[in-house]
Formats: sequence, C-alpha cells, structure tokens
Amino acid sequence: MKLNTPLRRGVKRLAYAAALTLATIATAHAAYPERPVTLVVPYPPAGTTDIAARTMAQAMEAGLGQTIVVENRAGAGGSIGMGVVARAKPDGYTIGMGTIGTQTINQFLYTDMPFDPEKDFVPIALVVTTPNIIAVNAKSDIKNLADLIAKAKSSKDEKLTYATPGIGSSVHLTGAYLEQVAGIEMLHIPFKGEGPALTELLGGRVDQFFGNISAVLKYHETKQVKLLGLAAPKRGSMAPNVPTVAEGGLADFNSSAWFALAAPPGTPAAIAGKLNAAMVDILKMPDVVQKFAVYGAEPIGGSGADMNTFVQAERNRWKQVIETAKVTVD
Repeated sequence: MKLNTPLRRGVKRLAYAAALTLATIATAHAAYPERPVTLVVPYPPAGTTDIAARTMAQAMEAGLGQTIVVENRAGAGGSIGMGVVARAKPDGYTIGMGTIGTQTINQFLYTDMPFDPEKDFVPIALVVTTPNIIAVNAKSDIKNLADLIAKAKSSKDEKLTYATPGIGSSVHLTGAYLEQVAGIEMLHIPFKGEGPALTELLGGRVDQFFGNISAVLKYHETKQVKLLGLAAPKRGSMAPNVPTVAEGGLADFNSSAWFALAAPPGTPAAIAGKLNAAMVDILKMPDVVQKFAVYGAEPIGGSGADMNTFVQAERNRWKQVIETAKVTVD
C-alpha cells in the first residue's frame, strides 16, 4: 500500500523527531557529568563507611571531571540514606555508598524498610571489603580459636560472652555465624558502638570482642588485646601474623564487611558505565590502595553484574544465619 504525500511527510517528521530525541539522550549521556555529583553516605561522619566513601570520592573526581559532594544521611541502620538514593532522579547525580547492612542484612531484620535492596538500585561496583576480627583481652587464657571453641563447649552453664557494636550489625552476625559453624553457644552483649564494646573488653568484663579490624588494631599493637582470627579468605596486610578463622579450623569461614556503589533504579547503562569505569580506575592506583590499606580495606572493583552476583550470594547467606539464630531488632 502506498502512502499519500501528507502521510509520508508525517511519518518522516515522526522518524526525524524520534532520531533527534535519541541523539539528544545520547549526547546528554556522553556529556555526563556536567555538574557535581552527590554521594550519599548512610552513616555518620568519621566512621569506616564515611572514610571509605570520601577516599573514593576524592580519587574519582579527576576521572569524572567533576566534584563529588559527600552527604551524610544517617539513621535506621543506613536505611534513611539509601532510601534517599532509591527515590532520587535516575540521572547519575545522586548515588549512594551501600554496605553489607543496607544491601543485604537489614531486609531480614526490619519490617519497615523504605526500599527493596534487590530492586531499587542499579549496581555500579564493589568498592572495598574490610575483614571482621575476633579479639580477646591480652590477659585471657584463650590463646587461639581452638581454645575459644573448646572453652565455649565446656562452659555451657556460664556462656562465654562477646561484645559487638549492636544487634544486627555484621559483627554480631559474625558471632552468630561462628556459633553455628563451630557448634557452640555464646552470649551476645550488644553496645552502642565499637568504643563502649572495646572498653568492656579492655576492662575484662566480656570474654571477646567481635568487630572490624580497624577498630581494634591499635590495641593489638600495644599488646592490650590478642587477635584470634581474621574472618576473611586470606590474611590481611595490617596484621599479617594473625591467622584467618579458616586457618584456625573452620574451613571457608568468611565474614567481611563491604561497601558498594549504587545508583537509583532506572539509571541509564551509559551513566552507570561511566561511574563504574571511574571507580575501577582509581582502585588500581597505588596511593588509593595505600589509603584504603590504612584501615584494613582491600579494593575489589569489577562490573555491576559482578556486584549483583556477589550481593545476592551474601543475601542468601545472611538470611540463613539470621533465621537460624532468630535475630530480631526492636
């Protein structure tokens, strides 16, 4: 069927308009970013997440050719800040520093999550991991992981205690995970932050401390605490003489905190790709690697797809740990 002249002209105009629209979108993506990018950190300033985010943001600015403004939006275990990211315009100008808590653990602890971590983000890439650690007071008669497990099994009437920065934290779940794989029962003593928990360990009022290695390393160096095991696949550069939990007899035991860059749902692939490329590039820079190493963080990188696969595996693992341990939050 032949189109009449006016109809042919209309079809051509529509085709031209569509092509122009696609060209405009492509140009906009190519020019990204044209103004500063906001990186939302869902925790208070000066914490590990904040330090990692600021280290990353500062290094990425050269590659993106724009300033990255770090904005702390703390509260509700990180859910407030990442909720802001999930609801942001998907134009690449608001991104977030997700964590093991916001992207995997919290959904199994809280019934009022303001977002669905599985659907409401575009994964950019994993940034770094930081290993959790099992520590005891230097005066403790527990010398290694085997001693800890043996003592826990023989002390059922008076359970060994372990202090953490709070219920539902990754280090609390590290303790629960240890109980499950080692076949022991311990008593969890939660505190509001690592500082109070460490104070109790140093004072000899709790048997163990489960936390991030960066929080306890200085006490290890001054011989106030002993580090029994690093909950990571391999030994860390910060404390190379400390064995992993797997070396202590619990094969494949791994419980590291991690941080990942995420964007709002609907963020175009071209923009996500630019963010990924800029981040992966800085994770190869020796000075950036050294800055992360100061607090025990190991750069990861990879693609958004790699991040998605990793995070989904983490969800499956921590869901099982939480359900088995019957962990709940008020």
